[in-house]
Amino acid sequence: MGRFGYTKAELEQIVYRQLENLNAMNDLLQIMKLQNELIENANTKLKDEITGFKKTFVKYPTTLRNRKKDE
Repeated sequence: MGRFGYTKAELEQIVYRQLENLNAMNDLLQIMKLQNELIENANTKLKDEITGFKKTFVKYPTTLRNRKKDE
C-alpha cells in the first residue's frame, strides 16, 4: 500500500468505475431530455386541439342566462 492506502490497480478501478458512472449519467440525461421534448410536443398538440375545440364550441344562451339579463 502507498501513502494514501490505495494501490495503482485499485485507483484505476475507481477511476474506471467513475467513468462508467459518468457515462451512465450522460445516457440518463439524454433520455430525460428526449422525454421532456416528447412531453412538450404532446402538450403543444393538446393545447392546439383544445384551442381549436374552444373556437368551434358555441355557447347557447340558457333560460337562466336570459332571466338574469332581464332582471
